[in-house]
Amino acid sequence: MAKELLINYEGKPCYSICLRPNFDDLLTIFNEKVNKQYDSICIVTDSTVAGHFLTEIVDIFKQTGSSVTSFSFPAGEESKNLDTVSILYEHLIIKKFTRKSLLVALGGGVVGDLTGFAASTFLRGIDFIQVPTTLLSQVDSSVGGKTGVDFNRYKNMVGAFYMPKLVYMNIGTLDTLDDYNFTCGMGEVIKSGLIADKDFYLWLKDNSEKLKAKNYDTLEYCVYKCCSIKGHVVEVDPKEQGIRAYLNFGHTLGHAIEKLCNFTTGHGQCVGLGMICASFLSTKLGYITEDEANDITETCVLYGLPTKISGMTKEQVLEASKSDKKMQGSKVKFTVLKAIGEADSYLDFTDDDLIEAIEKVLD
Repeated sequence: MAKELLINYEGKPCYSICLRPNFDDLLTIFNEKVNKQYDSICIVTDSTVAGHFLTEIVDIFKQTGSSVTSFSFPAGEESKNLDTVSILYEHLIIKKFTRKSLLVALGGGVVGDLTGFAASTFLRGIDFIQVPTTLLSQVDSSVGGKTGVDFNRYKNMVGAFYMPKLVYMNIGTLDTLDDYNFTCGMGEVIKSGLIADKDFYLWLKDNSEKLKAKNYDTLEYCVYKCCSIKGHVVEVDPKEQGIRAYLNFGHTLGHAIEKLCNFTTGHGQCVGLGMICASFLSTKLGYITEDEANDITETCVLYGLPTKISGMTKEQVLEASKSDKKMQGSKVKFTVLKAIGEADSYLDFTDDDLIEAIEKVLD
């Protein structure tokens, strides 16, 4: 059954998130929700997604009467940089895109983040919509208006808050994901329950077999629930001045690990490792019990997320974490759990505290 959410920005309706089993009503939804004529439309995607969905999406948008072109770049985090953005700019200039043109982000988190950033900066800002095709992008990165690229291997260091005109999620695209990429999305799913909804976290533990089997109704509920959680947070705090930082649970050390392994381990997998570290730090504050922290690790295992990583030292992870965007002065701002389903921020961990936490996930 189709589901929809309306996301507000600064107290006003901003964009709809539409969950569907296929692309059958994408044109109808686009005309209804965006309701704007564009002179040109560029479908931005990567080399993997293009083989699955690009032809279908191009054909759909040709029915708008706009001039439709496409831009594809090599799949992977290594393409998420200003070099790729520059090539996209050149493509748009050659195709004579104007401020009345539209970008369509068709793909996972890398595609969505890069396309959104290009849209926010090309001609000082043109419209874009999100058509996320991975679990990670559907439950997290396509919602909330964060756009950006990596810079010299520093994760998401260059970016902007820029809202899409529409987010259209075809849950059926998840059938194309292999186990590794599906598991990558589950890192963000588990995080959503841990920071905001204990009942959802418990539901994830009870429904793992259905989710891993990609049962449609179970997947739809999972994606809808994550979008509801993140949608509420970004409505309250769109530019991360307060509670939006809670969405970073597991990300500070996770991003450090991701950087040190040169992005060869997936974002969700690294977030899972970061959540194990952050759960341990939460026990040090007396917020959650050791049994609860162990349960979080077991839930990560249940969905195939790694609990250990090799090839780096605890000192390297600590140092990499200090290049995080969320540093405040000389201190790392950490998201911890006050309880399962309730997050908080904490600034006063010592280097020794962090080293002890990092040791939990190093082989």
